[in-house]
Amino acid sequence: MKIILIVLDGLGDALILALRNKTPLEAAKTPNLDWLARKGVCGLVKPWQMGSSKPASDTCHLALFGYDPKIYYLGRGPYEASGIGMKLKKGDVALRTNFGTVDENLKIIDRRAGRIENTQSLVKAISKIRIKGVNILIKKSYGHRIVLVLRGKDISSAITDGDPHKAGEKVRKIFPICIFGKCGERERGKAEFTAQVLNEFLEKAHHILKNHPLNKKRKKQKLLPANYLLVRGAGEVREIPSFKEKHGLKAGCIAGGGLYKGIGKILGMDLIKVKGATGFADTNLKGKFLTAKKATRSHDFIFLHIKATDSLAEDGNYFGKKEFIERIDKDLKPLLKLKNTLIVVTGDHATCSELKRHCSEPFPILIYCDRIKADTVKAFSEKACKKGKLGRIKQLYLMPKILLYNK
Repeated sequence: MKIILIVLDGLGDALILALRNKTPLEAAKTPNLDWLARKGVCGLVKPWQMGSSKPASDTCHLALFGYDPKIYYLGRGPYEASGIGMKLKKGDVALRTNFGTVDENLKIIDRRAGRIENTQSLVKAISKIRIKGVNILIKKSYGHRIVLVLRGKDISSAITDGDPHKAGEKVRKIFPICIFGKCGERERGKAEFTAQVLNEFLEKAHHILKNHPLNKKRKKQKLLPANYLLVRGAGEVREIPSFKEKHGLKAGCIAGGGLYKGIGKILGMDLIKVKGATGFADTNLKGKFLTAKKATRSHDFIFLHIKATDSLAEDGNYFGKKEFIERIDKDLKPLLKLKNTLIVVTGDHATCSELKRHCSEPFPILIYCDRIKADTVKAFSEKACKKGKLGRIKQLYLMPKILLYNK
């Protein structure tokens, strides 16, 4: 049997008064998802999270695929780098990076430089910076984002973020840190060297960016200049077991967002392209579902990721989230006729629209195939799935549960 895992990012939510005290999923009209729920088995998923921190997309996806983040998490940087097509080597240290705007005292005015789009000339200018002993690779991601990769001897990902994650604060100098509280002398020396290299690079980049013709032009146009690099999420590339090695299934990944492509690629999944697939609400939903259906001919497992359920909630747009879920429901209809295929629909975490952030609420899951014995659930929602046969599942143990139904 083939498996299609549909992950609706940020699927779950809290009750919203403006939606008649329902979540966006509960308020949405979803006849096709409800049909799958009625014909399948349902439950709730408890997202993976570290201590009191809120669930994160990268670690939740690892847990969803059965990889314990405490063991296999690389740091956000490598997934972002891999997702935009950077060829990584073992030992590389990758960092997520924003073009931001700072004042003369290095206080952050805007973490996204007015959501600048056309940054190619800026990337080209800072790509010429050379730091002795380390090769610094830079590639544009989307909008204001780029990825930095440090390559060389004696470098480490055990460094702090330069991005304070908040406007109005000064950018932070990079310092070495200890991994899980343990740091030998050699590792500390590598981390100190890496911090020194990155601080030097950021200083040189700032000088180039604030004097760049594009930023001078933007200031004349009363637009925010992209004059500083805000770095975070350092991670070191290392080998981990592939999805096929771990689960015995040839996997394909269909996604628009770079992070999710990167996770799939690092886990050894084939990246399957879909024209018009983006990480935004304008994504080609119908194309994604039709491609997933076709891909079951060549792959055992298809990971199909849809991002905008999360993005709309982070913008506080719960009506938009509801309407987007309805679009998903309409466009997934071609999958209902598949035979000998396990269809799984769930999220990676909940995103609470009124809080505009990830939250720890459990979120629903349905598992369907044409020969499964259904439970008593009649609709796909947080409230309805609570009564499902699957019960409440810890996310890390979800993949084994899915595979039980694949026999």
